[in-house]
Amino acid sequence: MEQIAQGAEAVIYKDNDTIIKERFSKNYRLPQIDISLRQFRTRREAKVLTKLEEIDFPAPHLRDFCDKRMSIIMDFVPGEKLRDVLLAGDEYQKLAQEVGEKVAKLHSANIVHGDLTTSNMIVHQETRELNIIDFGLSFFSERVEDKAVDLFLMDRALESKHYQLYPKLFENVLEGYKAEYPQASEVLKRFEEVRLRGRNKNK
Repeated sequence: MEQIAQGAEAVIYKDNDTIIKERFSKNYRLPQIDISLRQFRTRREAKVLTKLEEIDFPAPHLRDFCDKRMSIIMDFVPGEKLRDVLLAGDEYQKLAQEVGEKVAKLHSANIVHGDLTTSNMIVHQETRELNIIDFGLSFFSERVEDKAVDLFLMDRALESKHYQLYPKLFENVLEGYKAEYPQASEVLKRFEEVRLRGRNKNK
């Protein structure tokens, strides 16, 4: 078993064909609050992964979780990060459209990812289908505002990481999103409001 990553909330290990994610304690939090928060987030992530399997969404398959160890065991998704594929400049329009289609499927199931970056998207080694990973910040919501913010954060991430391909890249994402999500117009209207708020805040 080897450690392959560490984020703000958890350490990620790879063990053969599985990924083990362990949420660690934060010393600045009161112990009871810390345990309660980590348990809640571990259970919520496990619920989201279970729902994704039910709707046949391309994401890591949940194998097990433990809210005492604050750990989740899931399948390892082999392939390249979309970030690296896009930087290589291969088929970015088709891939961006697929991103939009996948996000539309999440939002149709009332799942908000919370961290839609190209580092959290894998082009599967065998199927070449786009898989989305890292649902640590995800949650269930029917609110248009939450889905609009999900798109807004992705828009910011694309502009920052892939400025050579922006804004065309995000336009392709929205094409796929609109094609697959019946409520897209409502979400995109709110997205424009969220984007305007973001601009005004930066002035």
